[in-house]
Amino acid sequence: MEQLGGEVRNELARFGPAGGMAEIVAAWPEVVGDSIAANAWPARLARDGTLHVSVSSSPWAFELAQLEPEISARLAHALGEDRPRRLRFAPGPLPEKGAENVRKEQELPSRPSAEDRAEAAKIAAPVGDSELRELISRAAAASLARASSDRLL
Repeated sequence: MEQLGGEVRNELARFGPAGGMAEIVAAWPEVVGDSIAANAWPARLARDGTLHVSVSSSPWAFELAQLEPEISARLAHALGEDRPRRLRFAPGPLPEKGAENVRKEQELPSRPSAEDRAEAAKIAAPVGDSELRELISRAAAASLARASSDRLL
């Protein structure tokens, strides 16, 4: 059983925090505004919950680092428990102009409801390892939310 648990943990870890990127990307323009969104864009979500943000220049990185507490608070308000734990800003590639229209047209997965999270917790409850139980619970909640949104279509 321990060997299987390790395999499941490794497999689920591949999706880990990166699974939350769709929600972050969807919320980003509204959270930071058009001017910042044109010069800073979420690049990746690290395993420790740190959101790495690509910015157009070093001055933008410096300025946004000063605004990190405010941006973090806005992300927390928009995303709830799915919010990034920290933000890091560094010069890097940004989406091409016009890409925001493509993003808006893409269907984003549904966020798990309280009912989805409660059902997922029941599913994962028998798992002894707390870290693995949390990973399974998050994966199950996402799956339940996706199944609910598919039924609505």
